[in-house]
This record gives sequence, structure tokens and C-alpha cells, in this order.
Amino acid sequence: MTNHELQTLLALDRSKLSHDGRPLYNRLIFASSPYLLQHAKNPVNWREWDDEARNEARQRNLPLFVSIGYATCHWCHVMAHESFEDEEVADILNHAFVPVKVDREERPDLDEFCMAACQTMTGSGGWPLNCFLKPDGTPFYTLTYLPKEPRRGMPGFLELLENIATVWQHKPDAVDRNAGSLMEALSQMASPPPPDPNVLLTTLSDQAATTLQRICDHQHGGFGNSPKFPMPPYLLFLLQRENTALHELAFKSLRAMRSGGIWDQLGGGIHRYSTDRQWLVPHFEKMLYDQALVAYAALGAYHISNDTTYREMTDNLLGFVLRELTSPQGGFYCGLDADSEGREGACYVWRKQEIDQLLRDTAALFCDYYGVTAGGNFEEPGENVLFQAVPLPELAARHSLSEADVTSRLEQCHRSLLEQRSLREQPLRDLKILTSWNGLMIAALARGAALTGKQEWLTAARRAAAFIATTLSSDNGRLLRSYLVTASPVKGFLEDYACLAWGYLELHQASHEPTDLVQAGNLCREALCLFRSSDGRLRTAGNDAEQLPITLPDLHDGVIPSGASVLVMNLVRLAEQTDDEAWSKEAQELLRSYQGNLQQAPVNSLWMVLAGLHLLEAGKLASETTTH
Repeated sequence: MTNHELQTLLALDRSKLSHDGRPLYNRLIFASSPYLLQHAKNPVNWREWDDEARNEARQRNLPLFVSIGYATCHWCHVMAHESFEDEEVADILNHAFVPVKVDREERPDLDEFCMAACQTMTGSGGWPLNCFLKPDGTPFYTLTYLPKEPRRGMPGFLELLENIATVWQHKPDAVDRNAGSLMEALSQMASPPPPDPNVLLTTLSDQAATTLQRICDHQHGGFGNSPKFPMPPYLLFLLQRENTALHELAFKSLRAMRSGGIWDQLGGGIHRYSTDRQWLVPHFEKMLYDQALVAYAALGAYHISNDTTYREMTDNLLGFVLRELTSPQGGFYCGLDADSEGREGACYVWRKQEIDQLLRDTAALFCDYYGVTAGGNFEEPGENVLFQAVPLPELAARHSLSEADVTSRLEQCHRSLLEQRSLREQPLRDLKILTSWNGLMIAALARGAALTGKQEWLTAARRAAAFIATTLSSDNGRLLRSYLVTASPVKGFLEDYACLAWGYLELHQASHEPTDLVQAGNLCREALCLFRSSDGRLRTAGNDAEQLPITLPDLHDGVIPSGASVLVMNLVRLAEQTDDEAWSKEAQELLRSYQGNLQQAPVNSLWMVLAGLHLLEAGKLASETTTH
């Protein structure tokens, strides 16, 4: 879908359509998500996840086929083109299943549940995430991307649908056994592991640091091999330890990202991940949460080192968001697609001949710096992903120029190429505004303003906070999840409350407005009431919202810290800034509830481990084991 096509659908008068959107659309034409609207013209009779879809599955005695993705997802587009736009696939989905489309960004609880089922069943996960459920909502089979027909050792999606339809009709016992096994495994996953009362919090912190040192790529920066994600929670943990060797691991990773192809060297901002160890060839989507959290990590590096490299990184990331992902009302959009012109990365890659023609006398300098060759380094021969191939001082020496002169010439090259790039078809901009991701962006902008004094960032943060406060709150004050033209009725999740409170805490640090601290406290207090379960841990969805068959603990810090981890850190900071012991007691209660999980895999919950360390250092933790 292009930006023009999205705007056309958003401007459509839906009141004149039939209840199912036919004949031009399916039911998704009434959705408030760009991802769902991308599928509104599919021949598949998609529904949204609601009681009507589940009731239809019960009445027709058919399984639910729940397909989960997001608007900027490359492989979601590939499967849509190959299968969901195909009449043959649509026919079997419409007759043998009740097909449901879900935007994972609107329903993180449903995505989390189905992803846990997929990882339990297959050992891996990803998007598009496709889950077959019984009408009662229990999963019995899952998969991610499959081509329509068998290819390169992969089974075909069409044949799989036919097989599952046959099993559903003729072997219901097999379906029940699969569902029962999956639910049993998920139940075990949801149960808190027993804690060891003798394990110290500092020991968990040391274990996490040791793990990060072991999985760190000491040659190229970052963690693991490939694909390689920025992983801001890892960086933030390393930067907050009093250890220069750990700091250097974070510094090296940040510098490697900045010079790599994962960074948009012309337009600014960071792509979602690198497909290789060297940070060279990215998966080209740009997500708001990456811009916010990598900027927050760069600010941490700048605060420690006073190295302007990290200040420039922050300027680059936040500048990109303010130019490209900011709504007229002040909220921040979710991100930019990986694809344009029907393929991934088409907007971003360059051929040397094209650059030579555009830049003429400065082409050699530009190509030398950004590693541009006639052979290229991308999928198609001759196509180049730009990366910083040589240090700037070395480049200046090679071309017998001063560094200032080189910088000036490169900036002129950037302007010329960006002007040319603007003439290409632009990636889809996901215009959805999520409360939680806006909270992250508010936090990064306010933190940046506090460290640099840049008032433009503080103004942008306050505009976004005002937009959320006035637009994404129901009449009774309940925080809502998302906005596209109008606010979605989906109630806010734990991460929405936690991340927005984080934003307000950073606003208070930047300008010392008492109302910011009050807002943060109110959000945390409401979160404790809405999301605490009977075992003391926190659930993703509120107790006033739909409950899925199993409640999984919201604890894993992935590319974003978990809602539970952020909330505990917020409570610790509230305790520090208000001298109210009630906040530290609440934080300690949650740490106690999660102790078994933290001991099992401390590297999965780094933000919560850090929160515990802050309590310990402040002398507000009753016991270093958090059990007494």
C-alpha cells in the first residue's frame, strides 16, 4: 500500500458501505489500523478479533485462523501478496475457517499469547504470525511465513490449509490433543518459578553482565551474530553499571550502528535490524521505538563520556522523528515501511552510476566515504546500501582536504541525493499513534533537553504529552491504546501506562514541573490497580479488559523493556523524587513477586534488575534477596 492509497481509504465515507464492506472491500475497511486497512481489499473475508468472529466460529464449528502482523512488516507484505490476495487461498480460508486479522501493535496481549504458542510449538517466532485456534480461543497449530506453494524445502501454505481443514473435520481428537499439549506448556510457562532465597540481587546483576559480555560481538559491536538488533535495554544496562569495560561495550555498539548500513546515512534514523554481523544490510523498516530508545542510550553514552559522537547520534535520531514521524497534532507515528515500489529497500539503495551523474566532481569523495562501488553490496548487482567505510580523518587525508572541507562537501552531497530520493516512491508511513511508544519518545526528548538544554525537544515532548492526555483517554480517565483519525476503543495496556509515566518522569527531570510528577504517580497508581494479578505479578491487559485463556507474565525485555520492568523502575524513581516510602514498598513487592523469574534468566529482565539495584543503593531494599 502506498501513502496515497492509505489516505484514500482513510478519507472514504464508510457510512455508505454494506455491513461487510462488499463488494469492493471486506470488513477490515471499518478498521482503525493501517495494517488492517492494507488487507481491506483482500478476497479473504477477514474479520477483526471480536466476539462476533468467535461466535461465528462456534456456530459454524470452524477453527479461527488468526493472522497477526504490522503495517511496516516486509514479510507480512510478502505473504499477503502471495497468499491473502490469491483467490484460491481465499476460497479455502473463507469456507473452512473464520479468518481474523490482528495488528500486533494494537493488541500486544493477543500477539504475546499467540507468539508464546508459536515459540513453544516451533522453537521460533516472527511475523506474520499465523495461529489456528479452536472457537474457545485455545491454539492448536501455529506458523510464521510460508509461501503459497512449496519452495526451497518449505511446505506450501495452500496445502497446509487443506490438511488442517481435513484434520479439523475428521480427526477432532488430534486437534484436542494438540491444543491440550500447547495449553499445558503455556500454563507451565505462566507459572512463577520458585525462588532461591539465598541468591543476591548483585549476583543476578553480575550474571547478566557476564552474559552480555559473552554474547557481545567484540569485533563488530552489538550482540549475537545475525540478524542483529540494536537492543537498547542491553545498552542501557551496560551504561548504568559502574564499570568502564561495560561502558566500552555499549560505546562500541553505538558507534558501529552509526557507521553501518543499519543507519540511514542520508535521511537520518535507524532501521529495525541488520541482516548480517557487520551492520551493513538492514531490514529497512524504521520503528518509532528504536529511534526513541537508541537516542536514549546515546544520551546515556554522551552523559558518561562527553563524546560529541553520541550527541550527534541523538540529534540525528530525534531530528528524523520530528521531521518524518510527527503528526500535526503533536503525537508521533509508529514508523516507516521497509518496502516501496514493491520491494524492500528500494527507496534507500543507490547505483554508482546514478551518484556519479548527480554529484559529478564530488562523487568520488562521497563514494569513497560511503563504500559505493560499481558491483554494489545489496541484493541486486550494482545496488549499494550506504555505510561509513572509512573514518573522516582518513578520508580527508586521501583527498588532500581538511576535515571541515570534507564535512561541508558531504553535507552538500546529502542535500542533492536527498532531493533525488524524495522523487522516488516513499515507504508507507504508519499513521497510527500508540500511547506506549509516544511515552518512550517523550522520555527521549525530555532526557535530551535536560542534558543539552535544547528547548525544541522539550516543546515537542510536551506537545505529545498534551495530545495523549486530551485524545487518548476515555471519559472515565482510562488510558486508550492507539489513535488513527479517532481514538481506538482498545483500552491501554500495562506498557502504555508504564511508558507514559516514564515520559512524565523525564519531563519532570527536564523542567521540574510538579504536575509532571503528579501525572507519573497517578499513572503508576492506576497501573498497580489495573494490571496486578492474584499472584502479585503484572499482566499485559487490564482486569477490566478481555482476558485470554492464559495470562503470561509481562516481563521479557526485548527491543523494548517490558511494561513490568518499566513500571518497577518508575516506582523506584518516584520513591527517589518524592521521599514517599510507599513507592519503594510497592517496587519491593513486585521485585519479590518476580524473584524466581529474575533468577531464572536475569538478562531477560535487565531493567527490573537495575531497578532493584537502585533500591539497594538507596538503602530502601529490606533485603538484597528481596524475599524478606
